Amino acid sequence: MKISKLLVQAVIAIAGVGLGPLGLAPAIAQPASSMANEYRLGAGDVIRVNVYQNPDLTLETRIGEAGIVSYPLLGSVRLGGSTVSQAEKAIADGLRTGNFVKQPQVSIQVLQVRGNQASVLGQVNRPGRYPLEVADMRLSDVLAVAGGINANGADTLTLVGTRDGKSMRKVIDLPAIFRTDSRENDLIVQNGDVIYVERAPMVYIYGEVQRPGALRLERDMTVMQALASGGGLNLRGTEKGLRVHRRAADGTLQVLTPKMDDVLLPGDVVYVRESLF
Repeated sequence: MKISKLLVQAVIAIAGVGLGPLGLAPAIAQPASSMANEYRLGAGDVIRVNVYQNPDLTLETRIGEAGIVSYPLLGSVRLGGSTVSQAEKAIADGLRTGNFVKQPQVSIQVLQVRGNQASVLGQVNRPGRYPLEVADMRLSDVLAVAGGINANGADTLTLVGTRDGKSMRKVIDLPAIFRTDSRENDLIVQNGDVIYVERAPMVYIYGEVQRPGALRLERDMTVMQALASGGGLNLRGTEKGLRVHRRAADGTLQVLTPKMDDVLLPGDVVYVRESLF
């Protein structure tokens, strides 16, 4: 048995890992990237702290606005902004340093997420504030929780928040998120972010068409496609009488004679005149 133990110690020493108490190798520390993806506790989160074989140290509490909780024997402990692993270590170190528990095994369970939230507004099915339950929750994840974009929503959204202490505003093309394998456009949502989905742009068609009225402007929609969406020309309509009324950048109204394959812009009004013959 003594020889076997020496062999184990030699193998571990060669691997660069020292033996802990009782001749057992300590747990290998998590990589920094894994720690970075952990959920960080925030003010308002409800947590349950358990210490193995010490039920009197079990505590269910809410993290205060300053990120502090009051824990038995330790008093005020700052947990806000820490990952769950870091918070467990902070309590375990306090119990060990104070000689309250020799080898504390602390586990923390997040019961309610209130400290890290993002707002989803505009043309979604369930607008509101939603908890960021994991550290790497992305735009697509948050939109799914909000029920997705409704029928009136545009295919772009605006993300407003703070990064590195600076205000950030980014307009994101939703279809572009799914065109490639890269998740570059599917940004990670952080605490306090606001996601706003605008109403889809509209064009208007009237005159001698089957169904005049407002139409959702699809991407790169042409005059022909708009007419088709309006049911096409009626018996009195003529393609020669097509006009597009468009508001210029300076606010003036332009009247254009379009081709069928011309692309429409938001707010355009397509007018179909009556045939004279």
